[in-house]
Amino acid sequence: MWEHAARRTAMMVPTLLVVSIIVFALIRAIPGDPAEIMLNDLDSDAAIAAMRIELGLDRPIPVQYVIWLGNVLTGDLGNSIRTGQPVAEALFDRLGVTATITALAIGLAVLLAIPAGLIAAWKQDTLTDATIIGVSILFLSLPSFWLGLMMIWLFAITLGWLPAIGFVSIADDFVGGLRYLIMPVATLALVEMAVVARMMRAQTLEVLRLDYVTHARAKGLPEAIVLTRHVARNALGPSVTVIGLILGGLLGGASVTETVFSIPGIGRLLVDAIYARDYPVLQGCLLLIAFIYVCVNLLVDIAYAVLDPRVRL
Repeated sequence: MWEHAARRTAMMVPTLLVVSIIVFALIRAIPGDPAEIMLNDLDSDAAIAAMRIELGLDRPIPVQYVIWLGNVLTGDLGNSIRTGQPVAEALFDRLGVTATITALAIGLAVLLAIPAGLIAAWKQDTLTDATIIGVSILFLSLPSFWLGLMMIWLFAITLGWLPAIGFVSIADDFVGGLRYLIMPVATLALVEMAVVARMMRAQTLEVLRLDYVTHARAKGLPEAIVLTRHVARNALGPSVTVIGLILGGLLGGASVTETVFSIPGIGRLLVDAIYARDYPVLQGCLLLIAFIYVCVNLLVDIAYAVLDPRVRL
């Protein structure tokens, strides 16, 4: 088990190196001169040239990459062109907001989707199965931004139960923070729950047809024990992979949802950086999102090995 985890961890190093090269190249491929943007095109050519030298843009691209990578390894991602704030500080502040929403959304989605998928497979071709599939397809078909807007219209504008936009940390005001979290968390959870439930149902149907399940039933084991002990664990593997991909995407920034609800998370920071052509922030966001995906994939591989010992072999 530990050898498997060590091999997977070692594979992160070249993966992250390739990711850093891609992120650096993508930012350099964007049209426009960062020095001119920082000076708002108002200064002389001499001032722009001086700024290019200060930013290291006058050096060859490979040298720029090596310098940038060295700064990244020391935690220096540069400063925002728009606000002057250190990029690492801005990412750290926003990541906590996104992590809070993501943790609650994933937790709620998994709590509802795993049992729903098991029950749908167990009750295959019944009204219960059709209902769960129908609800899943419905939420999969609804764009997250539309679902968020409908929640704002119903619960904030029409009923006045919840605040429409904004964010309050639950550490500062627990009750008030929860009121701001309900709609964005529900928006994300309902969409992702549908994905996990359908995957769990499909895998459970495959496991239910295996011989050892038939043998367990033939021994007279209660159906609840067959499902929980013999079926659920073996059906969880692919679902864990899907959950990992969802978790990486949400931690990387649920851009649409954060923009709809005006939540100051990583996704909103990324969108603002794109509009402002704030290259250091954009580069930092892309690098952080890629790093999160790599780390989540590592955790998924380890979790897969825990659930299925055959993977370790």
